[in-house]
Amino acid sequence: MFDLRPVGYVIGLLVAMLGLTMLIPMTADLLDNSAHWTVFLESALFTFLIGALVAISCQDGNRPGLSLQQTFVLTTGVWLALPVFGALPFMLGATEARFVDAFFEAMSGLTTTGSTVFAGLEELPRGILLWRGLLQWIGGIGIIVVAMVFLPELRVGGMQIFRSEGFDTFGKILPRATEISGQVSTIYVALTFMCFLTYLVVGMEPFDALVHAFTTIATGGFANYDASFGTFSGAGEYAGTIFMLLAALPFVRYVQLINGAAQPLFRDRQVITFFGTIAGLVVLVSLVLAIGQDRDLEPAFRQALFNVTSITTGTGYASANYMQWGGFLVALFFFIGLIGGCAGSTACSIKIFRYQLLFSAIKVQIQKIHTPSGVFTPRYAGRPVSDDVLNSVMVFFVFFIVTLGVLAVLLGLTGLDFVTSLSGAAAAIANIGPGLGDIIGPAGNFEPLNDTAKWLLAFGMLIGRLELLAVYAMLTPAFWRS
Repeated sequence: MFDLRPVGYVIGLLVAMLGLTMLIPMTADLLDNSAHWTVFLESALFTFLIGALVAISCQDGNRPGLSLQQTFVLTTGVWLALPVFGALPFMLGATEARFVDAFFEAMSGLTTTGSTVFAGLEELPRGILLWRGLLQWIGGIGIIVVAMVFLPELRVGGMQIFRSEGFDTFGKILPRATEISGQVSTIYVALTFMCFLTYLVVGMEPFDALVHAFTTIATGGFANYDASFGTFSGAGEYAGTIFMLLAALPFVRYVQLINGAAQPLFRDRQVITFFGTIAGLVVLVSLVLAIGQDRDLEPAFRQALFNVTSITTGTGYASANYMQWGGFLVALFFFIGLIGGCAGSTACSIKIFRYQLLFSAIKVQIQKIHTPSGVFTPRYAGRPVSDDVLNSVMVFFVFFIVTLGVLAVLLGLTGLDFVTSLSGAAAAIANIGPGLGDIIGPAGNFEPLNDTAKWLLAFGMLIGRLELLAVYAMLTPAFWRS
């Protein structure tokens, strides 16, 4: 019989911790002399109480490790439970959001998607703005642990290739997760603090610097202003770009770096390809803006650098309305959002390593056509790639494309136009943030969408953040019979 108690125990603890986290924005509202602090106090007490009761009731079933079946349920269950409670301040607070909108915003935050249903952000209490930033910051560190500990063990989307990257977790998922989390947390906090100080130096107010440091390192993209990052054009764009890039690198390399091994970071093929891709795209967009649209070179380069990095890493900030940059660049931005950063980072979407494995497999197939008698083996970073990994990657690509298409069709059936449906589906599954078009583009938000579309997009954010297959596996009868 499937034992849910170990799963419930962990989820209960995490929900209780989320409740305690709500005391931070409560303090912000108190310091700001805002009566809104009571909303966070009520939400914190309720969330902590429910989480604690669930953890206590499941404590007898707690075990040192989890089975793979339990790990699948835990991974998905956490990202379903936390948004429910994370939505409470939005429902009870100044936004007075309906549950569908509050859940959408909380899911967008915890999955670091960055799509928002709120307008007039400048008028919201600081506690709400800080809570949005904290949700993304929590989700960012959470997905790093999931990508480094859980997904390789679950053999999801080719992530098992990283089981040999210094973290052997088989059979002891939770204990190893605790060990890795400690090191990752130190690095994550350090990067956030560095980003905060840098934003102060370039002229941000302390509160804006703090919230945007949270959402930059999480590659989440929630901003304190309707104009997104356009409020901080200039030096702020360069600063934001640096830290978005740092957050999109594999955190396992940072762990190795602080333990005295710097070479793996600088020799990582994923890192090299990622920077090369960003550089090529920035040059292309800069030339189109500077030459094709007769713009000054520095602003063209700066806006290209920031917005290309933001969309590629899935951060979702916008420092300009790139919908006005012409059809070619709008189409380009749709596709670069499907690239993503490195595995084991806060970045989302398909990820660089999967494209590398895909092209390696294609190269081998072409070689076999030219030389049928030859023996060719796909390689990654100089090592042979097993059929198990390649099959997992190919399945991921197929499921990603099929899911994108199905979600876009379903959104279209709710009455949305083609551009909104397709770009909205991509923004949700790839956890990018803004879509394209006048409604959900960089100058809009998701509030005008109908409720059915919002639920569909929230589900898309969930399965996209958990690499699709971790969620789909639970929908099969065989999973529950195993």
